[in-house]
Amino acid sequence: MNCPYNNINMKMKIDCYIATSCSSEERLRININEAIKLESVDADLNFYKIDEAEAKKLNLMGSPSVLINGEDILPGEIPGIS
Repeated sequence: MNCPYNNINMKMKIDCYIATSCSSEERLRININEAIKLESVDADLNFYKIDEAEAKKLNLMGSPSVLINGEDILPGEIPGIS
């Protein structure tokens, strides 16, 4: 399945929010960079270290949380990081 963004002139914005205690950061960086390369996507990729208070303020539902063009790819129901 091809990414819909690689067929049009649109830059994808990827924001990754990671709890300071999250052990998934290294694997997340590898996976996202591999996906961007594989799909030949033009992306603005950002990583942010956040705490519980900031996660709740941003309505994030876990760590890591990945937003593509402002949409959480795995939305949940209770704000915070776990």
